[in-house]
Amino acid sequence: MTHINSVLALRARELQKTTRIFRARGSKVVRCEQCLLPVPDCICALKPSASARSAFLFLMYTGEAYKPSNTGRLIADIAERNFAFVWDRTQPDPALLALLKQPCYQPIIVFPQQYAAPERCISAVDTGDKIPLFVMLDGTWREAKKMFRSSPYLDGFPVLGIQPEQASSYQLREAAHEHQLCTAEVAVEVLKLAGDTLASQDLALYFQHFRRNYIAGKPHLTFE
Repeated sequence: MTHINSVLALRARELQKTTRIFRARGSKVVRCEQCLLPVPDCICALKPSASARSAFLFLMYTGEAYKPSNTGRLIADIAERNFAFVWDRTQPDPALLALLKQPCYQPIIVFPQQYAAPERCISAVDTGDKIPLFVMLDGTWREAKKMFRSSPYLDGFPVLGIQPEQASSYQLREAAHEHQLCTAEVAVEVLKLAGDTLASQDLALYFQHFRRNYIAGKPHLTFE
């Protein structure tokens, strides 16, 4: 299987469809086309192998795939089975619906459990012979809540919540809550629960490289 980073592929498709040039903050910076960091801070040489046994599905709010600060693409680098779609409430991509029905996968929605019915909530990952397919709702906190509440095609799947023991070290965006983790940090914890230990360690280190080099180009931030 050829390893494709679905988040970068989705970004490329969305950029081709847009009728105007996308201008993110820092859009004048010359960036690596793969890691999206400034060329002098590129971390492509540090990219780990795709060690995850688990699969990941990214449902991305409109425009999220464009953002250089998005960490979903880091997860896609360490998971050979990775898929990304732009979220739509009423007209989801048929390929997304087909993926959710594939018998080899057990979809698991990764989201705080206080927003889910108790009967859907799980605290451990036990999918038997099936591959866990972790569904990551990728956007701002407000956007993620909207996706969780307004996606009927996700309603039948179990919900796995992550309870962080310490504040996020992300710093690249302002979090709505002190203990709100970024997508990559959540995936590190999810992989631990799935027994995907090597992938969890690989992603944690990869994220630290990304965070350090991202902050290197932001003089108002400091690396801790």
